[in-house]
Amino acid sequence: MRYFILLIAFVFLNSCASPTQSITSPDGKVRVRIDLNKGGLHYAIDFQGKPVVLPSALGFKFAEQPDLLGPFTLQKAERRTKDETWQPVWDFDSKIRNHFNELRLILQEKLEPRRHFNVTFRVYNDGVGFRYEFPKQDAMDTVNIISEETQFHLPGGMAWWIPGSYESYEFLYRHTPLAKIDSANTPVTIELKTGPVISIHEAALYDYAGMTLTHAARDTALFKSKLVPWPDGIKVKTKAPFKTPWRVVMIGARAGDLMESHLIQNLNEPNKIKDTSWIHPVKYVGIWWGMHIGKWTWYYGPKHGATTERTRRYIDFASKHHLDGVLVEGWNKGWETWLKGENVQDYLTPYPDFDLNFLAKYARDKGVYLIGHHETGGNVPAYEAQMDAAFALYERLGIPAVKTGYAGRMHPKGMHHHGQWMVHHYQKVVEVAARHHIMIDAHEPIKDTGISRTWPNFLAREGARGMEYNAWSDGNPPEHTLILPFTRFLSGPMDYTPGIFNLKFDPTGKHRVYTTLAKQLAYYVTLYSPFQMAADLIQNYEHQPAFKFIEDVPVNWDETRVLKAKIGDYLTVARRNGKNWYVGSTTDELARHWKIALDFLKPGQSYKAIIFTDAINTDWVNNPTAIEIGMYKATADDSLCVMLSPSGGQAVEFIAVPENKVKTLQAISRFNQAQKAKIKPFATVKVYGQK
Repeated sequence: MRYFILLIAFVFLNSCASPTQSITSPDGKVRVRIDLNKGGLHYAIDFQGKPVVLPSALGFKFAEQPDLLGPFTLQKAERRTKDETWQPVWDFDSKIRNHFNELRLILQEKLEPRRHFNVTFRVYNDGVGFRYEFPKQDAMDTVNIISEETQFHLPGGMAWWIPGSYESYEFLYRHTPLAKIDSANTPVTIELKTGPVISIHEAALYDYAGMTLTHAARDTALFKSKLVPWPDGIKVKTKAPFKTPWRVVMIGARAGDLMESHLIQNLNEPNKIKDTSWIHPVKYVGIWWGMHIGKWTWYYGPKHGATTERTRRYIDFASKHHLDGVLVEGWNKGWETWLKGENVQDYLTPYPDFDLNFLAKYARDKGVYLIGHHETGGNVPAYEAQMDAAFALYERLGIPAVKTGYAGRMHPKGMHHHGQWMVHHYQKVVEVAARHHIMIDAHEPIKDTGISRTWPNFLAREGARGMEYNAWSDGNPPEHTLILPFTRFLSGPMDYTPGIFNLKFDPTGKHRVYTTLAKQLAYYVTLYSPFQMAADLIQNYEHQPAFKFIEDVPVNWDETRVLKAKIGDYLTVARRNGKNWYVGSTTDELARHWKIALDFLKPGQSYKAIIFTDAINTDWVNNPTAIEIGMYKATADDSLCVMLSPSGGQAVEFIAVPENKVKTLQAISRFNQAQKAKIKPFATVKVYGQK
């Protein structure tokens, strides 16, 4: 009888749910409050008792239907907790905990047409995700969304952001007060004036338009989602039932917490590919940089880059240095049409000077493989017409990965790179590729939203201003790669293409790479990607001792720790692969030095520390390739001195070895003592922008 009464009480409480609800993260530090008392639907987020998102409205505006803005009745509030650990096919951690508390609100309009919808909040220790769900119903069949009215009312702060472009993410980041943002692509990362560091983004973007943020009221920190439109102005065309992507607010007490977070992936569904034995991280070289610096051309002619003989040399180099593959761009007919108005390429037929069948077999015999390339130039219908046959060709030849590109104006005319139609296309590519056991690296893509958990053959994307901008533009300033890990990389891995050794490649001095050589090495630790390139011409790696670090460094990791970080200024990251650890440190235009404890190493274990660092005469302006390489013994009880010249870096391998293997090596404390001599010389080196 008592059980029956309790059951009746439970049903009553859920059927007459309170118009005010709240839910906290498993550790109790993050709290979400939802309120229907103001007529509409509002949410707010706190972290450690401090506001992260002030009360913000939710809702929609539709074409041919009344707007969905309230008032609403909360019919039921459903709660659950989940705590699981899953293993990704590849990642910067080999085990990922997915631990959240969930609140699902089942809502109905109070007025006609009394549509039903749900809003689900998942609250993690590192942030919040929420999404709208529309069940099948008579009052809502065909749906044309003209505006998603999701708001983010922030308490103020300083943001790192890029403009809310519908076509590209390839901009330098701006660092301004929130009130100075007009529109922005996500992720947008913010140091709130209340203390926490947050990033606003989205997860699980399928069959929906990409989200940008726009000011809802000028000179405030009130932002609203703005979806990328179709040519007719409609943002999303769909039918019920449907779900929106998750709207995500990542939260950390420090900047490094954001880098260590797996929130975006956790909000995606588990892996849908049953056999993943063919999916693996890739380290590669390629016929690429030579085109960007004007040495070769993509199209057929006297300076054609993708020749049989040149590709052969690259295959030999990759085999000799234990790299996985060789990317070849410009091998197929049709490059003459690229960026000429309408790109029309043949993805099945090589140029006369490129023997695809021979080179695919030659690579296999050498223990490496070719990496294919498909440049659509924005002509998506032409690509889709050939895509299945092109992937089948690669599958037959044993080519396991393809770099795709979308550099150019969209066809059909009026479509946008980040709109719903293209979101659907990018997903189609990765699913067709999966049927042919092909991994994808997409350039000019839709932004990453964590779907690599579900489709792990989507290894990497570009989606930001990469290395190539140093080849033909004003270049990427030293702080650029110290902003990317806290912005673009929060959405997923990026193919930044590091590893340029000839930093002053342009004899005219007009273009160059604005780093030291040691910083290029450190990128392999600080800029995570399972699809990692050694991007320079291979002749610049020959007889260069620093290339050993690129040979050795893994592209898949078991554990990651951010040891020291300030957005745009400096960064130290430690990553473990098996028993070995790798540490990368970089700085902006200022010389910096600090000391890190090596307590992340296994206690009682001896390590051979191979250190690649800026030398005492390193000067990124006049002598950027000067580098100091040394070998020392280290344990978890030691520390490491990080001494960086302007736009400099340090890369360290900690190789676990028996004690007798390091007896003859100097202790790492001797290295630390020697670093002190660099403080004064580094302080006099020119900084970026000085004459």
